[in-house]
Amino acid sequence: MKIRTIVPLLALMLFSASLPAADVGPKDDAFIVQSRSFLSSHPDLYGRVLGMKSYSKGDYKEAMRQFRKGAYYADKPSQAMVAEMLWKGEGVQIDRAEAYVWIDLAAERLYRDLVAKREQYWSELTELERRQALDKGAALYARYGDSVAKKRIEAILERNRRNITGSRTGYAGTLKIEIPGPGGMPIQVNGDEFYQDKFWQPEDYWKWQNGTWKALPTGTVTASELMPVAPAEAPKKDDE
Repeated sequence: MKIRTIVPLLALMLFSASLPAADVGPKDDAFIVQSRSFLSSHPDLYGRVLGMKSYSKGDYKEAMRQFRKGAYYADKPSQAMVAEMLWKGEGVQIDRAEAYVWIDLAAERLYRDLVAKREQYWSELTELERRQALDKGAALYARYGDSVAKKRIEAILERNRRNITGSRTGYAGTLKIEIPGPGGMPIQVNGDEFYQDKFWQPEDYWKWQNGTWKALPTGTVTASELMPVAPAEAPKKDDE
């Protein structure tokens, strides 16, 4: 079976750490999404960015901690990096069975490169590891699957949008927001730029993220058949 994929996973995550570059344009979206004021209201992306910074420094324990935070709020690249670190034993003991469950979570939205990585993992597992992965799957899906994790970030986006604008309707009006610009020099953006629907409204937010993955370069890889991990219905208690 042929599966479309991209460059190795680490390079993919480095690409993603700078956040959706396809949206850079006259409204300076790139500066908005990388600003602390934006990331503090988007713990999914913030966990990913901090995780990649720690990972690039070789601080794998801190990287894992941050990636798990991003993963808790439905960030698929963060979930993929948890998988990769478990698979390689970076900052943790190698656990290929659990790594498979994490890459299965990361591939939940069927992003082609993550699906290919998931199949690669499955093809390299022993029969014992495959059984262990299936046993571990339900608990991890109950905590980190989209059915529960998306709701967490959606609630935060809605609450922070109302709180920051000071309006129950989330109307930004003539609000001006100062963020770091080119070379670190501060620039001001209008409230309607900072609070674009694609950054704060759930349906538009997920479309924005999905669009980034569709824009990634692709190739092909031959992958074996796999057995996905079925999600559980009952969620666990929240963490962090």
